[in-house]
Formats: sequence, C-alpha cells, structure tokens
Amino acid sequence: MSTDTILRPEPAPAQAPDPSAKGAGRAPARPTPAAALHSICAATAVLLGLVAIGAMIHEPVLIPPLAASAALVHSAPALPLAQPRSVVIGHLVGCAVGYCVLAVAGSSAWAAAVAAGVTLALNMTARTPHSPAVATSVIILLQTPDPRRFVPLLFGSTVLLVLTGYAASRVRRGAPRYPAYWW
Repeated sequence: MSTDTILRPEPAPAQAPDPSAKGAGRAPARPTPAAALHSICAATAVLLGLVAIGAMIHEPVLIPPLAASAALVHSAPALPLAQPRSVVIGHLVGCAVGYCVLAVAGSSAWAAAVAAGVTLALNMTARTPHSPAVATSVIILLQTPDPRRFVPLLFGSTVLLVLTGYAASRVRRGAPRYPAYWW
C-alpha cells in the first residue's frame, strides 16, 4: 500500500437517497377538508380579532408579519417556527433590533435590510426561529411606528396568536396539540 493511498483515501461512493424513507423528498400530506377548514377558520378568526381591536383603539394592529405568524401557528403547529417561544420572543427580538437600527442608521431600505439580517442572526442564536419576526424589524425601519404604542400592541398580538392556537388545537378532536413545547 502506498503512502499516497493512506494520505488520500478513496471517497465513499455517493449514495442516492432512499425513496422509501419516511418523508424523503415528498411534500407533506394534504390535510383533510375538516382539518383545512378548521385551520383556515381559526387563523381568520384571530386576524379578524386583531382588526377589531385595531378599529376600537384607532390603531393598526394587524400587520403582515402577524398574518404570517397566524398562518404558521394554525397550519403548521408542530414546527419550531410556530412555537410560543419563537412567536413571542422572535417578534420582540425583531422589534428591539428594528428600533436599535432605526436609532443608529435612520429609516431607509438599506437599514431595513441590515435589521432583517441581524434579527435573523439573533433569533437563530436565541433558538427562537420565526421568519415573520424578520419582517417585523423591516416594518419598524420603513414605517417608524411610535414604540410606546407599537411594542405593547405587538406583544399583546403575539400572545393572542399563541392563545388562539392553543384553544383551537383543543376544539377539534384529533387535531395536533399546540404547542409542541412552551419554552
């Protein structure tokens, strides 16, 4: 055996993925009509609730990132992105980053892009993955909402999303239980 063979062993041949492996290369199963209707109704109800709260206090409460969060909580309740820790803390991290970048760099699309990247990095580090929270930091940079109003409304809205996810998962028999974990 030559020293060349010892120093550079032959790479193992690449193995093709096993098509019979559970979930390998396949989309998730289609939900039953009852499950789809349940998820759609629950997500729509909580979003209508946010609109109603906003109408009562004359403040926009429904923002696009919260609609995306509702979709995750109600249609994919087992995903890490949908868990309470990720929803609530993720949005608060995005909010904090948004206001910090706004204070340092001002409102611009460039600053919004930086805030989005920083939010993603911090949420990954904190083990609170939640992609809609990245959009929250962008909203802050581009819309510059008053933090005295925005932060409590955002916090309350995320808690409401989590609570409706919890309640909705207990209404329909056989529905996946939400959350998979709290913290």
